[in-house]
Amino acid sequence: MRDPSLRRSLALFRAFRHEQDDPEACYSLLARDAADQIEAYDGPVRGRTVVDVGGGGGYFTEEFRRRGAHGHLFEPDVRELGPAPPPGSVVADGYLLPLADGVADVCFSSNVLEHVADPQTFLSELVRVTRPGGLIYVSFTNWLSPWGGHEWAPWHYLGAERARARYRRRTGRPAKHTLGENLFAVHIGPTLRQVRARDDVLVVSARSRYWPFLAQAVARTPGLREFATWNLLLILRRCP
Repeated sequence: MRDPSLRRSLALFRAFRHEQDDPEACYSLLARDAADQIEAYDGPVRGRTVVDVGGGGGYFTEEFRRRGAHGHLFEPDVRELGPAPPPGSVVADGYLLPLADGVADVCFSSNVLEHVADPQTFLSELVRVTRPGGLIYVSFTNWLSPWGGHEWAPWHYLGAERARARYRRRTGRPAKHTLGENLFAVHIGPTLRQVRARDDVLVVSARSRYWPFLAQAVARTPGLREFATWNLLLILRRCP
């Protein structure tokens, strides 16, 4: 699917609607889309080392391997790995990956940054394990996005505790995410300023991951981007 396009955005939105009841279809589609994005910026992943940090059940790693990459999954939460993670998966903290400097041709992290208390340390670790000239793919759901509250969105606009209480009343079970524990209010403006201030990466692209048109223009517009970007995608190049 052409990226960006309305057709692609609608297909991803339909898949997200069934994330809970059909995660295989949802995340397989998202994995194909993410791999297509990486190859659009950096060429085929075949024969290259791709490190997937925080990839949960391994859908992204499996897609990279299907395309001929040496894909490796590092996930801090053993519960997120599920019953059948990719062979060789490692339970590891994204703040301190058990990898030498510069081993990855591509370092990949999808929708993890909003779940870490110290995003800058997390980003520094992704940069460290990427070789000079290598690509770093980072996406995250910003707090003021309509999906910023995750399973209790968009009611997070009325306050996190109120949104969590509503979720429990509606579903009969506690919400998976708690603000300040495993979900954090990450904003686009401060994140872009911090990344652009670094001297070890070049920002190749900063754009909406899912927006159907003008994906880069939306992310460049202060104020509007905090609500309309939906999910920020950063494509970074490791400096020599």
